[in-house]
Amino acid sequence: MSNPLMNPAHAAPEGQPRERLLEVEGISVAYGNNAPTVKGLSFEVPRHTIACLLGPSGCGKTTVLRAIAGFVPLMAGRVALAGREVSSPAHVEPPERRGIGVVFQDYALFPHLSIADNVAFGLRQWPARDRSARVAEMLALAGLQGLAGRFPHELSGGQQQRVALGRALAPRPALILMDEPFSNLDVELRERLSAEVREILKTSGTSAVLVTHDQHEAFAMADVIGLIHDGRLDQWDRPYRLYHEPGSRFAADFVGAGAFVRGRVQAQGAHRSIAMALGDLDASRYSGWHPGQEVDVLLRPDDVVHDDAAPATAAVVRKLFRGAEFLYTLRLDSGEEVLSLVPSHHNHAIGERIGVRLQVDHVIAFPVGHG
Repeated sequence: MSNPLMNPAHAAPEGQPRERLLEVEGISVAYGNNAPTVKGLSFEVPRHTIACLLGPSGCGKTTVLRAIAGFVPLMAGRVALAGREVSSPAHVEPPERRGIGVVFQDYALFPHLSIADNVAFGLRQWPARDRSARVAEMLALAGLQGLAGRFPHELSGGQQQRVALGRALAPRPALILMDEPFSNLDVELRERLSAEVREILKTSGTSAVLVTHDQHEAFAMADVIGLIHDGRLDQWDRPYRLYHEPGSRFAADFVGAGAFVRGRVQAQGAHRSIAMALGDLDASRYSGWHPGQEVDVLLRPDDVVHDDAAPATAAVVRKLFRGAEFLYTLRLDSGEEVLSLVPSHHNHAIGERIGVRLQVDHVIAFPVGHG
């Protein structure tokens, strides 16, 4: 299946200006004499856009961020900001001259400075009155009013994260880079803070590139997501389409939960469908596939519906209680396993067989042996 959205401009959020702020063109990066960590990677970020580089540990996403910031040189390609080239193999503009704000994983706050002085750190050349006004504005924007005189160790992790963001935003950079900014926080706080930080960035009109391995953070924060795999850009897309229309088997497997089930293409006239143990699925979007071709179909937990009246049944092999729902792992007669989200008042025992049927709105399938 081809990916129709590898043109990054096409993935710019609706209603947003499409003027390019950040251009990353064919960059390759290596450390020492090692093999390249980043290999010919390209994307663009329009102004007023929050982008996320998502991928597993070691895929090269943090190296891309460091290359944008100017912390590592390029073997090939170029990085440009607002049309100005800042990195190429022949030229590297120093990080401090790029007009980029950076929020590090550990926040890097100065422990001996007050919260106000931390936020004001990048404003040392500003007139005192303007500096004070900007610090007050940033503290209000970050919801930190009344904490100006405190020190970092007196704040919670979430508050420290917002101080770091306020400090990065204070000099009015056009672009903010954020490297795993929520990784030191607990899950509940991470989810809340993701939404808060997105609102702060949108309110300030600042573009951002976030790096994370956590798809929930990416979905909560980003207008557009670049999925990185082995140093290359696998897909650049809006979160909704990345989830529902993954352009590769890697994307389908990495983003969201699900399981692959074997099917076979069948045709009736011009119509294509995929026959599986749990029923047939429409395959009209895969018109180039030939009858009899074996495919792997991705079934999400919400694609497999528990229905006592369904003719097909599956055995419960695992169950995970999530409060309002159970996440069941079900074994089909074929031996394949699928996931199903079921309201928690349907409390079935391990080994019990339950009725199931398919309810698939977005058919995701790949030919056997292809990614």
